[in-house]
Amino acid sequence: MKVTNLAAALIVAGLGLAAVPAHADIDRSGNVPPPQDVPYAAGTLQIHVDATDVDHRIFRVHEVIPTASGPLTLLYPQWLPGDHEPSGTIDKLAGLVVKAGGKTLSWTRDPFNVFAFHVDVPQGVQSVDVDFVYLSPQNPRQGRVLMTPEMFDLQWNSNSIYPAGYYSKDIKVDASVTFPAGWQFGTALDVASRDGNTVNFKTITYNDLVDSPIYAGKYFKRIDLAPGAKAPVHLDIVADDPKDLAVTPEQVKIHRNLVQQMYKLYGAHHYNHYDFLLSLSDKMGGEGLEHHRSSEDGTGPGYFTKWKQDWAMRDLLSHEFNHSWDGKYRRPYNLWTPNFNVPMGDSLLWVYEGQTQFWGQVVAARSGLWSDDQFRDMLANVAATYDRGRPGLATWRNVQDTTNDPPIAQRAPLPYRNYQGSEDYYSAGQLIWLDVDGKLRELTHGKKNIDDFARAFFGMDNGSWTVNTYHFQDVVNTLNSLAPYDWTKYLRTRLDGHGPLIGGLESHGWKLVYTDKPSDAIKAIEAHYHFTNLTYSIGVAVGKGGHIADVLWNGPAFKAGLSPGMTIVAVNGQDYSNDALAAAVTAAAKDKSKPIQLLVKNFNEFKTIDIDYHDGLKYPHLVRDTSKPDTLTTLIKPL
Repeated sequence: MKVTNLAAALIVAGLGLAAVPAHADIDRSGNVPPPQDVPYAAGTLQIHVDATDVDHRIFRVHEVIPTASGPLTLLYPQWLPGDHEPSGTIDKLAGLVVKAGGKTLSWTRDPFNVFAFHVDVPQGVQSVDVDFVYLSPQNPRQGRVLMTPEMFDLQWNSNSIYPAGYYSKDIKVDASVTFPAGWQFGTALDVASRDGNTVNFKTITYNDLVDSPIYAGKYFKRIDLAPGAKAPVHLDIVADDPKDLAVTPEQVKIHRNLVQQMYKLYGAHHYNHYDFLLSLSDKMGGEGLEHHRSSEDGTGPGYFTKWKQDWAMRDLLSHEFNHSWDGKYRRPYNLWTPNFNVPMGDSLLWVYEGQTQFWGQVVAARSGLWSDDQFRDMLANVAATYDRGRPGLATWRNVQDTTNDPPIAQRAPLPYRNYQGSEDYYSAGQLIWLDVDGKLRELTHGKKNIDDFARAFFGMDNGSWTVNTYHFQDVVNTLNSLAPYDWTKYLRTRLDGHGPLIGGLESHGWKLVYTDKPSDAIKAIEAHYHFTNLTYSIGVAVGKGGHIADVLWNGPAFKAGLSPGMTIVAVNGQDYSNDALAAAVTAAAKDKSKPIQLLVKNFNEFKTIDIDYHDGLKYPHLVRDTSKPDTLTTLIKPL
């Protein structure tokens, strides 16, 4: 209730209204015990998930939590590694019941922390039983679909709660899952025993349990990607249909190359075994989420069967695999937290995600997931974004500030993404690290490069998967050990400024140009996402059915009155199609007296918009600058 000026006057006049301080001293800290680095001496948690209700898409959870009598606070994970934001799905927890000795105990949600539940445990009680259901999304509007009739993705952060007051690494857990009959699964967890359709896993810390999801499915295939290795690596695939599991020997070889190229790059690995968890589905939501000993990778069903056509997103596995080194093992100091309910800091995501974006694409080329031409086409597309496609970064925002985007937007759609910026630390970070590689080569006359940084910074303690944190100065110190230079100024200029970010192309002997012919990468991306991208000509990206996805800030379409959310109904008097729009742009370049005329629908209104643009179609490409050595081709050469 708002205290108005009139109400304040009445209080002063003594007309009987209760006095309320303008700034009441209210304790909003809640009553959640802070985490302490001490063993959870009460015992080992038991967590069982019944994942058989695929019709309703419900995970049913039962926990036995050893505890002493007195106050107990239970936490549902809120801040999730890899998401970099408070994305815990507390809205989908339901049916929470806490019992002790067969009697139901009342619980109270913390008034200022909705992820915390308080329980008073009676005298003589040594454990409590906790039951709840996780109501996984029924459709994409509710979040990523995690369960279908053919498969599921069991994420422990959504299917467990844990006692407050302890580091999550100090809490031991015995976990088990009941699977639908006949289903197989992949996970980084180690199996202890089986009882019918129920699998019991070996004791693990709660920290590592949350870091070890499970992909399970009716149609499953497991491929050994490191035959004979002491640290096994497997590709665990679930699919909508068994025909999508058809993997050729050449495709197996390429994925084995991926593992070996990472080993040659870093000289060490940070797991005792690793599992790529790959879903091939139009039903379960796509995913790319890193873990220390596994990754959640979700793509369309044609990953293998449409190998030549659907290649644009094929750096997914190399990106997430790279995170085992960059992000999971070496982790920014403020992204390490003692448990899953302490806020994270994202200031170094340009290393965590930016360098992983860089290596994900480089290693995709080195391993054969992409050809050299495909790599260059994809890099041209990225470079164009930061040449002409991010006017916000050229004016009011910088790359460093975009590291705040995970908690700001939580990956929700944005009205004008190109002007607002959205997690640009990924691809802008990629270009910064390409620039760093060029500078290292220049300073050392070709004797050192970004591979040397990768090995020095990430390639130590072979086999260890204990988190090793770092600060900005550690990055600078490692670069200085390779080539003394003012690396602080060099990096901060690119992170905090508004200048161009494509200098790395020039230093590697290539130039960014625009022609009227789309590259194979543009074609593949447009086919994958079902849209047409005319950002660098009229300044618009259009999705299915003419729905406008983005309009370049102050571009030709923007100035003409076009905005995201509108729908293009007709182009130059004809029904809308992607081809018709591209043809209209070409026609306007030939006859400069004619605008590009669009009939658009805006809510329930129709209007005609004329775009005064006559420079033709423009798509990004890389071309050689023969005045300089071609070190870009050297960069993507297999090790």
